[in-house]
Amino acid sequence: MTSAPRSSRAPARRPAARGAPRAKPGWWRQTNELFWEIMPFSAEAIERALTILTILAIVGGLVVTAVVAGIPQAVGTELGQMAGRAGFKVKRVDVKGLDRMDSLTVYAVALDQRSIAMPLVDVEKIRGQLLQYGWIGDARISRRWPDTLVVDIVERKPEAVWQFNKRLMLIDGTGVILEMVDPQAIPDLPLIIGPNANQRVETLFQLLDLAPGVKPHLAGATWVGNRRWDLRFDTGEILALPEGDGFAAKAMQHFARLEAKERLLGRGFIRFDMRDPTKLVVRLQRSPDASRTAQDGSAQAENAGGDAAASGPEPKSTKPAADADQ
Repeated sequence: MTSAPRSSRAPARRPAARGAPRAKPGWWRQTNELFWEIMPFSAEAIERALTILTILAIVGGLVVTAVVAGIPQAVGTELGQMAGRAGFKVKRVDVKGLDRMDSLTVYAVALDQRSIAMPLVDVEKIRGQLLQYGWIGDARISRRWPDTLVVDIVERKPEAVWQFNKRLMLIDGTGVILEMVDPQAIPDLPLIIGPNANQRVETLFQLLDLAPGVKPHLAGATWVGNRRWDLRFDTGEILALPEGDGFAAKAMQHFARLEAKERLLGRGFIRFDMRDPTKLVVRLQRSPDASRTAQDGSAQAENAGGDAAASGPEPKSTKPAADADQ
C-alpha cells in the first residue's frame, strides 16, 4: 500500500496576535501617585500617626468623662482629708494688720470652711468674704504649714465724715463707708456734706493736694447741686469753687497763691467766690474794723494779680448745721 504523496508546500504561518493597547491611568490614580511622590512621609508613618491620634482621642474622652463625673475632685478631696487626719489641719489663725476692725470677725470668716484640712482651705473664698467689710482694703491669706492660716489685713484709713440724710458716716479717701459715727463723738476729720459727696471725695482731696498750704485749714466741704464744691475753713471762711474739675483745679491753685502771699484766711473775710474762674469775689463781715481789714486785704489781693472784688455783707457761718444737706 502506497502512502499519499506529501505536499511540497509548507504550511501557512499565522500572523502573531498583537496585545490590546494599555489603558491610560485614571485621574484619581494619577493624583494619588503624584501625592505620594511629593509627600515627605511614608504611608506607614502616617498610619502610625493616625493610630496615636486615635488613642489620644480615646484617652482624652475618658479624662473628660471622669472630670464631668467629678472623679478627680473626689480623689483630691479624699487626699486632702487624709492629710487633715494626719495632722495637717487648721489649728491657729494668725491675723496681722488690724487696728480698728474686730479681730473676731476675721477669725469667724477664716474658720468658716467645709473642711479645716490645710490642703482644702479655700483661701480665695476667705479673701472675697473679707473684702466685703468696709474697713478692709485688701487681704492676703496664706498657709503656714503644718497648721496655721496667716491673714494679713490692709485696713482703710479714715479721711472724712460724710453727712447725708441726717446720718454721719466715716469714709476713707476714696469715699468707701467704713462705719456709722456717733453724733456725740465726731472724730476730728473734715465734714463732707451732700448727696453723692462721698463719691466725689477723692477728687476733693486731689484739689486740696494742689494747695498744700490751704489743706490743713479745711474743716469741711459741701457738694453743691451735684456740680461743684464749697470749702469751709477752720478760720470761718467759705471758698466757692467753679464747676468742672479743670476750672476747680485752676481756681484752687489761684487761691493757694494768694493765700501764700497775702494770708487771706483769718483776716475777716467770710466768703471767697470763685464760681467765675476768671475772678475772685470777696464778701466781708459787718464789723467796721473787720471790714477795713478785709478791704485792705482785698486790695492787696487784687494788686497781687487776682481779680478781686469786695461785695456786700453776709451773715457769718463757720460750721454747717446738722440738717444742712444740700
